[in-house]
Amino acid sequence: MKTTSSDVLTTLSTLRDYIRWAASRFTEAEVSFGHGTITALDEAAALVLHTLHQPYNLADAYLNSALTLAERKLVIDMIDRRINERIPAAYLTHEAIFAGLAFYVDERVLVPRSPIAELIEQRFSPWVEEEQVGRILDLCTGSACIAIACAYAFADAVVDAVDLSADALTVARLNIEKHQMEDAVTLYPSDLFNELPETRYDIIVSNPPYVSIDEWQQLPAEFRAEPDMGFKGGESGLDLVLRILVDADRYLTEQGILIVEVGSSAETLQNTFPDVPFYWLNFERGGDGVFLLTAEQLKFYNELFLTALD
Repeated sequence: MKTTSSDVLTTLSTLRDYIRWAASRFTEAEVSFGHGTITALDEAAALVLHTLHQPYNLADAYLNSALTLAERKLVIDMIDRRINERIPAAYLTHEAIFAGLAFYVDERVLVPRSPIAELIEQRFSPWVEEEQVGRILDLCTGSACIAIACAYAFADAVVDAVDLSADALTVARLNIEKHQMEDAVTLYPSDLFNELPETRYDIIVSNPPYVSIDEWQQLPAEFRAEPDMGFKGGESGLDLVLRILVDADRYLTEQGILIVEVGSSAETLQNTFPDVPFYWLNFERGGDGVFLLTAEQLKFYNELFLTALD
């Protein structure tokens, strides 16, 4: 017999009950994850706690707290929406955590989830000396999560952030204001480097669209709910990545580095340039498909990149 909302309201009472119940419903409904959580239980905890205005790190002792009838109804409604609408939980809560920071998100931007957060928290060590970083560029900034996290990590640096989407830039401005980073982060509406002033950066970091058209068409509904402009990287997935590789050396200092997430297109990129020594970064918290190249390497292989772009 199917369990009804009335059954849930009368038989479940504690925070722990509702987190367990939500996780079971997500599993039964075959909900897809990958927008900040990777399991049904993590997603359930995040949504239930947010609905009840509780922190994500709530002490275990409070999990046995009983919910009021009104709170139970709110939780049930939120879980129903997550299952029925098949959109990322972050669009329901309008919040995503990246590098330990809270960002506003909605359907105008991808949900922040890049493993690059771990690099920022480590201040890109050992690849740069923190005190020598004066300028950072974030290409395809989206919600500006990478740019703002970099501004926190490098308090004395200037951070420029670029996006072609007017909608994304609107959300980015909201987050810059939220974090009071107006003096640290400058937004540029630009197609990659095109509208940037002539300057050089110590770090260029990017999480550009890198999903091939075929792969994008097969993504679960939750991913298709995000703006496709943030995913589609052309037939191979590498259209924007190649442009970045061609132009980046003209915007890097001599000791500068380029870090780009290419995710599922990592194998395609390495096979396209088998002789290029991409350094594929490892992450303690999971994630892959992020490479690093130095300014010197980008200059050395520039003609090869140009040939592939043509």
